[in-house]
Amino acid sequence: QVQVTESGGGWVQTGDSLKLSCVASGRTFSLYSIGWFRQVPGKESEFVAVAAWKGGNTYYADSVKGRFAISRDNEKNTVLLQMNSLTPDDTAVYYCGASSQYGSSWLRSRDNYQFWGQGTQVTVSS
Repeated sequence: QVQVTESGGGWVQTGDSLKLSCVASGRTFSLYSIGWFRQVPGKESEFVAVAAWKGGNTYYADSVKGRFAISRDNEKNTVLLQMNSLTPDDTAVYYCGASSQYGSSWLRSRDNYQFWGQGTQVTVSS
């Protein structure tokens, strides 16, 4: 069992940066890939980025590649999502999830995540 909790959301302006944090409980944190998805009301959930538990691999959606950076610290059971050059299109509720998978194709689908946090709102104004 893994419990994940997000924090760090807020209101920023276009071009600003924000760092989201996902803290997970459980002794097996190192065996879970931790990913971020975001959702806007009325739209489907969108994959953002993931730090795989195996191989130290990270994967990003094309829409955030080069602007966002994900990192994990297994000793602190924490995954950080550094978001730079934010635009209004990044406005959404951001969810952190834990998955036992580690392959890129698997981790881009929220169906392959077993545990989720409650979400944190990110609002970017123009």
